[in-house]
Amino acid sequence: MAPYGILIWAVITAVLASILILASHVHNARRNRTTSVAFFHPNTNDGGGGERVLWCAVKAIQEESPDLDCIVYTGDHDAFPDSLLARAVDRFGVELLHPPKVVHLYRRKWIEESTYPRFTMIGQSFGSVYLSWEALCKFTPLYYFDTSGYAFTYPLARIFGCRVICYTHYPTISLDMISRVRERSSMYNNNASIAQSNWLSQCKIVYYTFFSWMYGFVGSCAHLAMVNSSWTQSHIEKLWGIPDRIKRVYPPCDTSGLQVLPLERSTEYPAIISVAQFRPEKVRYKLISTRHILFNLRHFQLP
Repeated sequence: MAPYGILIWAVITAVLASILILASHVHNARRNRTTSVAFFHPNTNDGGGGERVLWCAVKAIQEESPDLDCIVYTGDHDAFPDSLLARAVDRFGVELLHPPKVVHLYRRKWIEESTYPRFTMIGQSFGSVYLSWEALCKFTPLYYFDTSGYAFTYPLARIFGCRVICYTHYPTISLDMISRVRERSSMYNNNASIAQSNWLSQCKIVYYTFFSWMYGFVGSCAHLAMVNSSWTQSHIEKLWGIPDRIKRVYPPCDTSGLQVLPLERSTEYPAIISVAQFRPEKVRYKLISTRHILFNLRHFQLP
């Protein structure tokens, strides 16, 4: 029994030592926390609406609270303050007041889809916690602003003493996804081999149900959550259970190029190719997002 007893005590000692080391990291980070806003956006070269929201949010904070430093957590090692400033203007037409500071991350592979051939959703979610640990240990802000939808990082940011703000484009898991599995529909999130098997479908329902519970718990840690549509708002409110902290902020759309097009049209029958979805809310609200971000940040009482 003696060898087993020594082994057990060795394991307990190792676990306690690890906990003390982690607690020490958190304590030091909280003590050295700066009055700043850090944006968790590991892919700053991804383009599209997500990156545009990032730069509009940075600009909104620079205009609303010029005394606050803006920091961007990025896994792109070729991203630097001046290059990001130029990219915001060249790619999206967003003119920042000054370049954001940059904190480079080196563990981004843990949130990449290719790292998890199976259980991708939960793998990326837990991987984001590991990546945010690196980010928060390197720089601990007062305000932690997630613009990429990594809700599992919110409890960790709270442990580090941050106020958590997020802009959610799409829920990591939706009630529709669970319904499709329950109905055994073969779609992008439900492989045909699983849909055809009653046993595998039941297992996946359990997996999705458990994950949705975890997603609801971590999401509820946000102090202020902004969503991009009424559809996303409906799902996030049901999953996170914090409707009073959720605000709908439509995504910023640059229509300056469309405004210079002539109103006259050719008499020929037009040919239209649709490569995206059209929703009335996105047509009606095309240039108001920066103002809404400012309004919500004022309500959040940034210094």
